[in-house]
This record gives sequence, C-alpha cells and structure tokens, in this order.
Amino acid sequence: MGRETAAGPGAEVPGAAVPAWRSLLLRLLALAVAVSVCSITATAWVVVRSTAVAIRQEQGQALSEDARTYDALVGYAADHRSWDGVTATVAALSRSTGHRIVLRDGERTLADSAPLPSTPFVPPRDPTAVIDPLAVDPQLLPAGAREGGVDARVVGPYRLSAAERSRLRTTAQQVVECLREHPQVTARAVVGAGGRPVLETSAAAAAANRCGAAVLNATMPSEQRALDALGALVTDCLARRGFAGVTVLLDGSWKPAGAVSRTSAAPAPDKDVRDCVAGSRVEQLRPYVAPVAQLYVSGPADRTASTFLDLSASNKLRIAWGAALVLLVTVTVTALAGVRLVRPLRRLTAAAQRMEAGDVSARVEVTGRDEIARLSAAFNSMSRRREQLETARKAMVSDVAHELRTPLSNIRGWLEAVEDGIVSADEKVVASVLEEALLLQHLVDDLRDLSAAEAGELRLTKAPLTVADVLSQAAEAHRPDARASGVRVLVAADPRCTVVADPVRLRQAVGNLVSNAVRHTTEGGTVRLSAAVEQADSGLAGPERVRIEVCDTGSGIAPEDLPHVFDRFWRAEKSRSRRSGGSGLGLAIVRQLVEAHGGTVEAHSTVGVGSTFVLRFPRESAAS
Repeated sequence: MGRETAAGPGAEVPGAAVPAWRSLLLRLLALAVAVSVCSITATAWVVVRSTAVAIRQEQGQALSEDARTYDALVGYAADHRSWDGVTATVAALSRSTGHRIVLRDGERTLADSAPLPSTPFVPPRDPTAVIDPLAVDPQLLPAGAREGGVDARVVGPYRLSAAERSRLRTTAQQVVECLREHPQVTARAVVGAGGRPVLETSAAAAAANRCGAAVLNATMPSEQRALDALGALVTDCLARRGFAGVTVLLDGSWKPAGAVSRTSAAPAPDKDVRDCVAGSRVEQLRPYVAPVAQLYVSGPADRTASTFLDLSASNKLRIAWGAALVLLVTVTVTALAGVRLVRPLRRLTAAAQRMEAGDVSARVEVTGRDEIARLSAAFNSMSRRREQLETARKAMVSDVAHELRTPLSNIRGWLEAVEDGIVSADEKVVASVLEEALLLQHLVDDLRDLSAAEAGELRLTKAPLTVADVLSQAAEAHRPDARASGVRVLVAADPRCTVVADPVRLRQAVGNLVSNAVRHTTEGGTVRLSAAVEQADSGLAGPERVRIEVCDTGSGIAPEDLPHVFDRFWRAEKSRSRRSGGSGLGLAIVRQLVEAHGGTVEAHSTVGVGSTFVLRFPRESAAS
C-alpha cells in the first residue's frame, strides 16, 4: 500500500478579508455621495447665481441706510456735548430708513425709535457701530474723517466768535466779487463747521492772492488760543518721549517750536509728532463732543429682504442647463464606474461558460482586493479543484482497471489452461484461482468501503471502547505475518484511553496501518502501537483527545512523496506489484474511517529511519 499525509489535496482559500476602503458597497456608496454632491452643488450654484443680484442690492441698500444713520448720529455727537435731545433725531432716522434704531451708553438706553414698555430692549452681543466722532469708522464714513479719525464736523475750541465770523465773511465776499470780475472764473465761499469761510475757485493761486484771498487763511485769535493749547499738549507728549516740542499749525502741520524749544532735546521724528498731535487733538476735543455710544440697528419694521428665486425665462433656462449638466455628469460617472464593475464580471461569466463546455483549465485574472476579486479567486480555486478531481477521476478509472485486470487475467489464464488440457484441475490450480478471486474480492471490498466513506454513507455502530484492547487485537491479527517477516510487533497503551467508535471500523483502520507498517519494515525491525491521552490545542485548556500512534523502523517515505500517501492507488515504489505492494487503497480508507469518527490522521517519516502514523479521536466523555 502507499502512504499519504492527513492534509489531503485542499482547495485554495481566497484572500483575507476585504479592507473596508476597498469594499464594493463602500465604493457604491461613495458613487452615490459623489452624484449627490454634484447635484447639490449644481443646484446651489443655480440658486446663488440667480439670487446674487438681489442679495447684493439688498445688502447695498442696507449698508447705505446704516451709513446714513451713522453719519447723522456722528454729526450730532460732533456738535453736542451730550446726548440729551437725540430722541427726535433717532425717530426721524427710523422713519426714513424703516429700521428700529437704539442708541445706548453702556447699560443705559439713550434713545429707542420703537420702545416696548413691557419688553425692555436686549442688545445683541455686538453693536452695529460705535458712535464716536473722535474715532470715526472709515468703512461707514470714509470721507468724513480727518487724519487720526476725527470727524471734520468736530470744532470744539476752534469755533470762531461772532465778530470773527462776520469779518471773515465780509472778506470772503469781497474776494469772490474780485475773482468774478475775471472772465471764465468761478468762485464761491463755503462756511465750514467752525464758521470759517473756505474759498472754492477755478482761478490760479496768484490771482486769488491778488484779490486778498490770503487774508482768509490767517489764523483768528480764538483759533490761535486753541492752537496754543494744543501745542502745549503736544510739547508735553514729546517731552515725555525725550524730544523737542513743535508748533502745530491750523491745517494740522507743524514746525519746530523755535525759542521755546528745549535745546537739549533732540528733534522729534515725524511718527512721534503725528502720534502726539493725534492724541493731543483727541484729548483737547473730548470735552466738546458727546460721550461714546453704541448703535443698534434691527431689521426693517415694515418690509423684509426678498431673496427668493425669480422664475423668469432666463432663470428657467439656467435651471434647465444646470439639470442637463448634472444629468450628464451623473451618467458619465455612473457609466465609468459601471464599466469598471462589469468588466471582471464578464470575464468571470466567460470563464464559467468555458468550464461548462468542458474546459476545466478555465481561469480568470484576479485584480484588486474587493468582493469581485474574492469571487474570482474562489472561482479559480474551484476550477483548480475540479481539474484536480477530474485528473484524479481519470487516474482512478485507470488504476481500477489496472488493479482488476491482473487478478482477472490470472484467473482466465488458469481456466483456459485447464480447458485446453495444458494443466489438470488439481488442488494446486484451484488454490491459485481461489487466491486470485480472494484478492479480487478484497479489492472490490476496499473500493466499496472507500466509496461509501467518501459519499458519507458509511454506517457506523458506535460503542464505548478501550483503545488498548483494539490495539492488542490488531497486533495479534498481524503477528503471524510479522513473525514470517522477522518483525516484532509491540503494544504500549494507556488503559485510560477510551473512545466511542465503531469497533469493526476502528480495528480496520488500525489494522490497515499495522499491515502497511509490517510490509515496509525489514527483517529485525519493530512495529510499535501506542495510545495516550492529550489535551487539544497543544496542551492548552480544551477537550481531551486520544492519540494513537503506529510507528515502524522501516525504509521511510521521501519528503516529496509524503503529501501523497493518502491518495488512492498511490505507491511509494511504482515498480512494486500489487501482490507485494497492496492495492493502494488502505491508507485512503484509513483517512476516511478516521474522519467519519470525527478524528484526524497525519503521517511523519524520515527516509532510512521509519514512519509514524498518528490518529486522534475525541475521548469518550467529549464524544458523549
């Protein structure tokens, strides 16, 4: 008989679990998300494009109204030292803008255009703007601030007296009349916030000076007093920084202080002078303006901004084009993804059709690591397994025919010789024919047992057995053949080893192994049968099993032949005859019988040393 390992020909196991990011389901979900994002993006684009003009107009109008409100309140603060009387101004602004306007000074409400007696005003976290004429917001009032952020309407101590205003007005009128005498020259005098007239003319500076315009730029006594006070503040500021003082002029420029400057101090850099002038101006003007206040402007009372989509003809056309674009993108993306998904399925279908037509070598290319790749790998494994089974089937038919041909040929030869009178039908001839018939019957019985076991139709009559008894019976049955071959058969079994098994089939499995061991052990060798209790999982906690070993000191099995010892009709020595080498079915039957009992079988061998066959069965308690 031939020898096999317990690990018979196995099918290829497909690859490990598919990574989540390569999952086909995840890819389909990603595709759906991509299509949805494209749809939402296109829809949002159409809506935004359609409403952008309306939103810009509404925002521009709201900004214009806020700027107008801010300008009016800054002007009020620039001309008043307190907010007393600002209620009328706030009410007028509310009526003109349609907004609710609230002016607060910290925790106190200074004015409210739409007060609710039962519901006090709760200001939001950030005010709409801060009203401070000495720190004007350049975004809301870009043209209304001088250098340093001071509103141009803040006059303070620079306001001219009545006499000064009258004298400058008279001078300005004379200058205008003088300039108008020249052809194509326009001129007019505009009175500023402080009462000083400002000349606006198209005439050249020389012509204006000839008419006495320079008198209008002269500093008035009240202005000089204010400039002197500002210069003192600036000089103190620069002195604190270690620089010499300067004299501030009416137009905001400055010059060295001259005789009053400190000769020991260095001239001040322009940046420091600008900082001191701006800070001193704010300090000088602060008592003449209203305190800082917070402005709150709420939504319109009688109207709301309209940002709804206008379903005009142009907007309908945009929607149609947007929908068409979304449809085109969706179809394109879906088609590309579908082609990538369908291509391997088509290859798999073509390979399955070739296999159906009889091509057992059909294979498919495995690409990627998703579910389709696993399916392709499983198909290739199935195809290889089928090819192996087909090859094994053809080999089995050939082997069965070969194994049956030899005894049948011998029987036919003896009978034809008797019929032809070549030999007489004596006792020797009858014995030879009977021996060949018994061999033929043994081969047929082995084939029947193997077929029933592989089909799962082998009927087992299980009962509790002591393994030591089974091993002793198998040893006694084969001792005559062992003595004839000069081989010793020894038994060493733990009496605690009990299993639930079919006694006939268990003796058959052990007997096949002993017969195989005796046949392959040379004279003077030993065949040892042993049994012991072992833990499952290499000694770890788990159900106990019974380990049965059949060891011999025979010729051994080559490593390249060891994986095939349990194949049907396999022999280690291909030239050995069936009479000396067995039918090649014994070890295949052993494997099927052991697996039918829920056990396992494996083989270990070293050439020139011997072989060991190991059977493992659940113990009686575990089996019960």
